[in-house]
Order: sequence, then C-alpha cells, then structure tokens
Amino acid sequence: MKAHDGMYIDGDWRPAAGTGTIEVVNPADEQVIAHVPAGGAEDVDAAVRAARAAFPGWAATPPAERAARLAALRGVLAARQGEIAETVTAELGAPPQLAQAVHAGLPVVVAGSYAELAASYAFEEKVGNSTVLHEPLGVVGAITPWNYPLHQVVAKVAPALAAGCTVVLKPAEDTPLTAQLFAEAVHEAGLPAGVFNLVTGFGPVAGQALAEHEGVDLVSFTGSTAVGRKIGAIAGAGVKRVALELGGKSANVILPSADLAKAVAVGVANVMANSGQTCSAWTRMLVPADRYEEAVGLAATAVAKYVPGERVGPLVNARQLERVRGYIRTGLDEGARLVAGGPDAPLETGYYVAPTVFADVTPGMTIAQEEIFGPVLSILKYEDEDEALRIANGTVYGLAGAVWAGDEAEAAAFARRMDTGQVDINGGRFNPLAPFGGYKQSGVGRELGAHGLAEYLQTKSLQF
Repeated sequence: MKAHDGMYIDGDWRPAAGTGTIEVVNPADEQVIAHVPAGGAEDVDAAVRAARAAFPGWAATPPAERAARLAALRGVLAARQGEIAETVTAELGAPPQLAQAVHAGLPVVVAGSYAELAASYAFEEKVGNSTVLHEPLGVVGAITPWNYPLHQVVAKVAPALAAGCTVVLKPAEDTPLTAQLFAEAVHEAGLPAGVFNLVTGFGPVAGQALAEHEGVDLVSFTGSTAVGRKIGAIAGAGVKRVALELGGKSANVILPSADLAKAVAVGVANVMANSGQTCSAWTRMLVPADRYEEAVGLAATAVAKYVPGERVGPLVNARQLERVRGYIRTGLDEGARLVAGGPDAPLETGYYVAPTVFADVTPGMTIAQEEIFGPVLSILKYEDEDEALRIANGTVYGLAGAVWAGDEAEAAAFARRMDTGQVDINGGRFNPLAPFGGYKQSGVGRELGAHGLAEYLQTKSLQF
C-alpha cells in the first residue's frame, strides 16, 4: 500500500498539525520503506473531538445496524487479506505464510465474531423488578502494539464499535502502515464519520496525549507492563476506565504422563512463532527431572527446523534486537547451558536472532523471570507436581500457559491451580470467543468474545 501523509479524522484524511514524520523500516533488510506523520497533542485533540461529536449518534444506532457495519468491515478485511499480509511482512518482517494465515486471517475471524455479537448481545435484561441497561462507555483511546499489528487493532476497535463507542487509535510507530490500511477498510465499509479515527505518532507524545485527554472515557492499551503502569496512573488521575493487556512469562508444563515428543515440538513451535514476539508465548518449558535430558535433546532437534530468514522472521527493530541479545548473554553469564542459538547474528543483514534454547535454567535466573520477547526458550526441571506449580506461578506475570498430560482431566486439574488467565490443555486450539487477559502484572480486563465487548459497556439499572 501507499503510505498516507495525513491522519484519518472525522471520516477523511487530513494533514497533520506538525511536520514531523516517522520512518517505517523493513526489519528484514533494514531499508526505509515509507514515512508517516508523527502526530502530537493537536492531532489527538482533533481526533478526540471528532469521536466525541460522533458518539451520540453511534451510541443510539440500533445494535443490528452496528452489526451490519461490522459485517461490512469484516468483508473488506477479507477481500484485502493479500494486501494486509504483504504490508505486515514489509513493516514487521513476518514470513509470508504467517502473515497470510495469522496476521491477515485472524482479524477477519475476530471482526466477524463481533458482527455476530453486536446482533445477539443482551444490551438490556430484566433482573427482578429492575431493567438493567448495558450502555456504551463513550470515547475509547486505543493504543496498540507492533507484534500483531492488525489483530490487536481489531481486538480493541471491533468490540468498542459493537458496544456503541467511538474510537481514536494510536498504533505502534513501528507498524503504522497496517493501521492506515485498517482505516481505509473502515472508510470503505461505510462507518459514519468520526466513529473511528487514526492518529499515528510516538508513544511518549501522541500516546500520552491520548491517555491524558479529558475527552477520552476509557484507555485500552496493549504493551509492556512498565508502560502499562504509566498508562494506568495517567488514566487513574483522570478517573478513566482502563483495559491493560501487558507482559507475560508463560509456563509450558509437561506432566510425567504426557506425550513428551509432541509436547516439546508444539512448545518449541509456540515460542518460535512470530519470532518469539508474542506476549503469551510459552517461554518456560517445565519437564520432569527423570526425562529432562530427553526433553532437551528433543528441543534441540525441533528448533533446528526454524531457520532465520525462512521460518523465522526478524525482530521488529534494532533496539529490540539488542534487547534480546542482551538477555541471551545474561543467560550465559548466569550459568544456563546453551543448547541452540546464541547471541551472534545468524545473518549479515536484518534484525535476526538465532532461535535459542537454554537448559539448566533455574527459576531465579533472569531469563526465567523477565519477558524476553524473542525466540528464546528456557527449559527447567521439577521433581514433583507441587514444585512444577510453584515454578509455573513463580513470576509476576500470569497471562497464559499450557499443560500436557496423558489424561485431559489430569491436565485440567493442574491448570485450575495456575495463576494465569488462559491455559491450553494438550495443545488446545485458539478460540476467538474465549476471554484473553492476565492475572497479576499481566493486565487488567479481558479481550475477545463477550467478555471483550463488556469492557466497553457501563451499567445502568431502572427500578420499577
């Protein structure tokens, strides 16, 4: 796609207030592929004012009509999947097959799910002698990350629109072209002017202005826990609602009765997907002590299939590259055993990290505690299930995880004891209708399905 040199505000592309721009770099070859405006407080203010003006009309639109507009949006996204995939590959570096199947395909499914929910959700219900109304919250400030640049946009914007809210989106500065493409899709789908608005810009400038704006009623943010704390503090000072989907350090617990080969292979694939840039990736593999070396050998064999530049794309930027390499060096310095990969660059050009596996990792090591956000797997051993549970729950995070066992009920029983928001049982499939979000410092609130829609509603009761 051709980059826009303006912001999408009040149903049209308009020039930015300032002259600053953001370079969009292809992380696979380190070449600048586009420039987009670096918006500031003035642009955010114009977008919020447009969203505020559009809110009464959109909130009063019958749910069936909102559903129809979302269905139209889903149709446009489906028709433009090829272009979406190419754009994600260009600015994120995702391998084409992953870009097509996940980055372009999943948002179509999620948008369709909210078209259906908007038509079927109980926005009004009877409770005893009361009528309870679930009403749209107002103007939503959505701040999205770069790792799933369209999915994260759709996971916030679609439920907000289904609820009757209006939206101002500030996408990550690394992947603004996908967000611009989404704005084109919104326009093509015929949503009323001002219902959706896009401001591209840097987080500390445009993102902070959006979070602070008095015309914003809810801030929905996905990103690091450190930035989430700041967003939460800003929103709290303004008595705004927040929805925060933050970091993770998920455990992949392989119980003694599990099919070890399958559990290890799927676990490695999970960590390597999207170059490890997934907040819910199972980056800690927990294995029974008596099968530990077998698991390490299986992981070494499995990871060899993930070749940088082929099945594994680059990291998003040079800063992220150095951050992940730094964690790998720290793992070595703290005594972990390098099984595969390492800190050296696997290719001369591009922000690539060699898929890395560490053994002899102990629970207190940095690589077992902090979110790395790269293709790095740590394998830990445990003596019994109680120790496995302590290790699994022994971080400040609680976003996702996995449990493997010979019996599904056995795995589910262990999963019920984990302090985490979502657990895959024996490789259970992703469900776009299931709530996604974390315990502890992994966030506040939920995305996807009816739970995701409820984040954008407020409740009123009428007593009779």
